[in-house]
Amino acid sequence: MVFEIRTAGPEDAVGIARVWAAVMPQLVMTPRGVEAGLRNSSTRVVLIAVDGPDVVGYGNVYLPDPEQEKPRVRITVHVPPEHRRLGIGSALADAIGAEAARVGAASLLVVVSDDDASKEFATKRGFVIGRRMSRSSADLSAVPAPLPAPDGLRVVDYDQVEPRQIWLASMAVADGDPSGLSDSPPYDDWLATAWNHPDLRRDLSAAVIDGETVLSFVTTTADPGRRVIWSNLTGTIPAARGRGLAKVVKSTALARARDAGFVTAHTGNDAGNAPMLAVNEWLGYRVTGASWTAEKAL
Repeated sequence: MVFEIRTAGPEDAVGIARVWAAVMPQLVMTPRGVEAGLRNSSTRVVLIAVDGPDVVGYGNVYLPDPEQEKPRVRITVHVPPEHRRLGIGSALADAIGAEAARVGAASLLVVVSDDDASKEFATKRGFVIGRRMSRSSADLSAVPAPLPAPDGLRVVDYDQVEPRQIWLASMAVADGDPSGLSDSPPYDDWLATAWNHPDLRRDLSAAVIDGETVLSFVTTTADPGRRVIWSNLTGTIPAARGRGLAKVVKSTALARARDAGFVTAHTGNDAGNAPMLAVNEWLGYRVTGASWTAEKAL
């Protein structure tokens, strides 16, 4: 195989989506969603490995805040199983690492699959394996009935709330993610890449609000072709925790997804996030696999 590493463009969306489907099929990564990200995001650099017309590897760098000192920069490197051990992963990892260093990274953060070959690939390149991440799935036909909101609060879908309120709540919970994988993009970038993402289902995303303030929320992306949903982020702002609001929003979102004809829900969590794991177990999720964070100082 003769491959090259180059910057990705919107025309590569179908090939990139195939790479994601091969390595992380539980995610919602449709071609139109990938294309939108390539067109609209200003906070990522995306590189791909290509063999002629075929995309055989994917990598990206999440650009750090220019004001941040010694930033830890999140990266991604994916190669489908059938294209591994051909030097593609090594070439992509080198190119992504060089790009991260160019934009000022002091350290790198990556997610590594829970298999010996993937972990060895990371540790040989100086990464230290860190936190365990679990991924889970639920049969939507068996989810519990949605819980009502506590007195004085309302449950709404995302079409009934101002996007800035969702963004503010997302920012409020991002720093509490023990994995370090949640990001805090500027509002305009978040609006273009998350709120207006074509895979986002606002009607299947839910929030508990007090007046106009979002207290708890779950963001749902969906792939109607596969009849699956992904809970992209579930969070409750610190001041509203301990009231069971995550159960309210997520039970509402899953029930609506079931009623809309979806059959399977997927999600991922830090394996040490006991409160969220307990909510997911109550909802009927069962652990189906794992991955690990890994870090490297530059």
